[in-house]
Amino acid sequence: MIDLNFKYKKAISFIIKESPFTPDVALILGSGLGDFVNESEKIKSLNTSDIPDYPLSTVEGHKGIINFSRIKSKNILIFQGRLHFYEGLNLSDCLLPVLITKNLGCDKIILTNAAGGINRKFLPGDLMLIDSFNSINLKKEVTDLIGLASLEKRNVFIDCPSKEINDFFLESAIDINIPLQMGNYWYVKGPSYETPSEIEMIRKFGGDAVGMSTVHEAIFASSIKMKVAAISCITNMAAGISQQKLSHNEVMETAKKVSKKFSLLLKTAIPRL
Repeated sequence: MIDLNFKYKKAISFIIKESPFTPDVALILGSGLGDFVNESEKIKSLNTSDIPDYPLSTVEGHKGIINFSRIKSKNILIFQGRLHFYEGLNLSDCLLPVLITKNLGCDKIILTNAAGGINRKFLPGDLMLIDSFNSINLKKEVTDLIGLASLEKRNVFIDCPSKEINDFFLESAIDINIPLQMGNYWYVKGPSYETPSEIEMIRKFGGDAVGMSTVHEAIFASSIKMKVAAISCITNMAAGISQQKLSHNEVMETAKKVSKKFSLLLKTAIPRL
């Protein structure tokens, strides 16, 4: 088991020292969704390149900035970009934003991502509130990492997403008349996109959307007693569901097109948390 607090002691100490407030909620922004930070009142920003021992993201659309912002009366910690397992990082590196959030005294986190749609009722540009995760590919790695395989914690229940926070999002979507899908998010490591046969397998197992992030962050956050919610932006239909060739450019373009309703949903729901 890795002592994550010790491994990232310098990074965590640096951020605690620089933090202007205790966050009420944290937000990790996925591919193409980073511009949401401009919808908030920015108090302070840190470039992750200036933080000791902080891994650098190599993916387009993930700027590597930690923003201390405010939306109405809520103090928000916004990670403008995330770290992906497929970048050749250790899994513990990918969990660092969650660990930082917890060490700053915040117990609520919203995870966002760009995802491929598998449910044939979905369309590119839909927002999906995640109501369940597939963690088959990651649960052992995450639980071993954080010690949940130990005898006294072996049967711990991972309670995520948080029904309480999901209810706030559902109520907010109704109030502002934004359609909000719900579904199961299926994790794959990437970085290559899935084949049509892999997507068909995931569909038969009940997957509604597929992506390369979020699940390990959610499991870890829940295990350290944080409340978790997650939203996918369906940026494309997965291989075999659509015959269109998949590309990261398509992901980025679709995410930008839905940024207005994505931002409105977050700005409505976050003050209610």
